[in-house]
Amino acid sequence: MSSLRKQTIISSLLVYIGFLVGAVNTYMYAKNGSFTPEQVGLTKIFLDLGQNMYVFASLGVIPVIYKFYPYYKDNLADKKNDLLTWALVASLIGFCLVVIGGWYLEPLIIRKYSARSPLLVHYYYLIFPFALGMLLFSVIEGFCWVIQKAVISNFLKETVMRLITSIFIFLFYFKVISFPVFIYFFTFLYFFIFIILLIYLYINKELHFTFTVSRVTKKFKKKMFQMQALLFGGTLIQSMAATIDSLVIAGFQNLGAVGVFTIAQYAANIIQVPQRSIQSISVGVLSKAWKDKDLKEINRIYHRSSINLLLMSLFIFGNVWLNARQGIEALHLQKEYLSGLYVIMIIGFARIVDAGTGVNGLIIGTSTSWKFEFFSGVILLAFRLPLTWFLVKNYGIIGSACAELAAYCVYNFVRFEFLRRKFKMQPFTMKSLYSLLLAAAAYFACYYLMRGISGWTGIFLRAIIFSVMMIGGIFYLQLTPDAHQLLDNFKKRIMK
Repeated sequence: MSSLRKQTIISSLLVYIGFLVGAVNTYMYAKNGSFTPEQVGLTKIFLDLGQNMYVFASLGVIPVIYKFYPYYKDNLADKKNDLLTWALVASLIGFCLVVIGGWYLEPLIIRKYSARSPLLVHYYYLIFPFALGMLLFSVIEGFCWVIQKAVISNFLKETVMRLITSIFIFLFYFKVISFPVFIYFFTFLYFFIFIILLIYLYINKELHFTFTVSRVTKKFKKKMFQMQALLFGGTLIQSMAATIDSLVIAGFQNLGAVGVFTIAQYAANIIQVPQRSIQSISVGVLSKAWKDKDLKEINRIYHRSSINLLLMSLFIFGNVWLNARQGIEALHLQKEYLSGLYVIMIIGFARIVDAGTGVNGLIIGTSTSWKFEFFSGVILLAFRLPLTWFLVKNYGIIGSACAELAAYCVYNFVRFEFLRRKFKMQPFTMKSLYSLLLAAAAYFACYYLMRGISGWTGIFLRAIIFSVMMIGGIFYLQLTPDAHQLLDNFKKRIMK
């Protein structure tokens, strides 16, 4: 567990550096005299449509890498490991199908979006190379996760890519390049980090390609195809559920509303950073634990991930929501973005629910009951799509945020119940309740004590007082053993 904790801390720190860069990027997107909300919305559409295209093109190979890599590792020399080769081949075949489908659907895109979101129609074809770069990087990233090189892939995706984006944003802001040139540069973001990751793996002798079918592939190919076919549907469903907001908003409203939703969603998504780090580090550990039938280790990871992610998400959300309005005003962002204020709160609640239930999805996905991931994904999409459509149509971007909160509550409850009944695992204790009460007490204390103080002074005071109360409460109530272990390790390093 100490190795997992160490990698998680390093990964989280690197990702938070990326989020700091991302915060600067978001500020430059939203400040007066910079990008319009419509242009910001277009970048969000690129990310969401690109994600759906890459997930479809991957044909479900990434979960197969997670599940079967330990068998390749234990039975083959690295140079004879053909898992990555066939994963890339399958993905490229899938991308050809995406291109054909995209060409066929072009008239529908024009008819649906030309009136309210003309920028999307104008730059539609650039989404395909963007999605290809995302696909190639994601397959290699999945490989990095199972060989426990998640830190470098997280660093590239969360930090380096944002630094490259910063360069493009500043070039546009200072009128060195036009918006069309910016979008062309933006299109190849994932290609840049994909090439860097390939070079890293090659230098470290972790990158091997072979078209010779190994004995492990021959032995498990039937099971791999079965898993790939089923999880492909589940993964696609999850991707569509996660990205449906921007597409529906663009259809019913416009790209400007997508832009406002994007900025608000970014503020709420800061909560996800520890979760993403723990997930990337946990994949390889959970996969091996299931292979070794080490249920005790799996249960421990489930418990630790739940309480740690719950505390971190509450800590981050409290700081964000206490200062959201004052932050928008102090940073002189375009006044349109104030309309997304309550989107931050509602999506923040959704992120807390998702984080607080731990790595339940990964536990199911790497187990022998991985098929349930497909069925839980079907439940999510069946609930999310009509709810999002109805609420966006009637309530705009607030409706989209409410649909996301409701859907993820249902989604995580279903997975929670499955693990509880199937494996007798559930992650919550009284400390989970104490964590919620601590965060609520710290929030309301800061809110009522500091509500009369505006500007940067108020922002800093609220952040400091809330953080001190949360951290002090975590240690006083002994809510997580990792906090004390981190403090002990820190003291040992200082004493050396």
